[in-house]
Amino acid sequence: MELTFPVIDFSKLNGEERAAAMEMIKDACENWGFFELVNHGISHELMDTVERLTKEHYRKCMEQRFKEMVASKGLEAVQSEINDMDWESTFFLRHLPESNMSEIPDLEEDYRKVMKEFAVELEKLAEQLLDLLCENLGLEPGYLKKVFYGSKGPTFGTKVSNYPPCPKPDLIKGLRAHTDAGGIILLLQDDKVSGLQLLKDGQWIDVPPMKHSIVINLGDQLEVITNGKYKSVMHRVIAQTDGTRMSIASFYNPGSDAVIYPAPALLEKEADKSQVYPKFVFEDYMNLYADLKFQAKEPRFEAMKTVESAVNLGPIATV
Repeated sequence: MELTFPVIDFSKLNGEERAAAMEMIKDACENWGFFELVNHGISHELMDTVERLTKEHYRKCMEQRFKEMVASKGLEAVQSEINDMDWESTFFLRHLPESNMSEIPDLEEDYRKVMKEFAVELEKLAEQLLDLLCENLGLEPGYLKKVFYGSKGPTFGTKVSNYPPCPKPDLIKGLRAHTDAGGIILLLQDDKVSGLQLLKDGQWIDVPPMKHSIVINLGDQLEVITNGKYKSVMHRVIAQTDGTRMSIASFYNPGSDAVIYPAPALLEKEADKSQVYPKFVFEDYMNLYADLKFQAKEPRFEAMKTVESAVNLGPIATV
């Protein structure tokens, strides 16, 4: 059976096709962990500018550095699979709780300005999506945003990556397989050079490059909060032999001190009341994830259960 990657027309949420669009989002969250949004309301002109300036910045400031790194490690001549690094050139922008934009070297003023503008749009879209997930799950409006809030609001940041042409894509991954640790991820990916794949039913499936779309995927925290109803999914980037693939992934995550646990309202609906997923502070999970990113997520959840039994986090706040 040919699997069709879920593409959702966001504009349909405002019309008589709303129920069908909501059903598609629900199905994508339950069965894919990924979907692609078109007509999401972010201006195409803004997206084009982000893409143009990102590619210029890579050529001007990062491409040579990447080539030097490859040469210094002798990576063009590798004969066996490399498992401890990725064929990617990246930098990170933090937007919330406070921005680090002014500290990033060699970002030109117009690039900084457009990335700030883009982040504001993505933040709005992330919060809209969280409310749509609440609606689909039968949680009260705003529940997910509130859980993510912690004491200082959510953590929101962007990983800007370029995947240059790779001579041995069978031996070096652009990015090794992993699930994302955080909340909800919004990705602007290259519409010409493909490479992003997700694991579904034991098969690696391409996430199709589409102009002006935003790819959405769910992180580990949404799996915990939904008690496994929604799942974070393994994905990877295959490097290509020609063309540099651009990827701008923005992570809307819980605040560092947010306490994450299965939503009590969902547990009440389940016949089996035993809570499967742990309760923990988001920062503790991230500290654990840093070392275990490229491994299966289940042992991470198990490890958090051990922490949980050692530290009683006080009574669960029932909202």
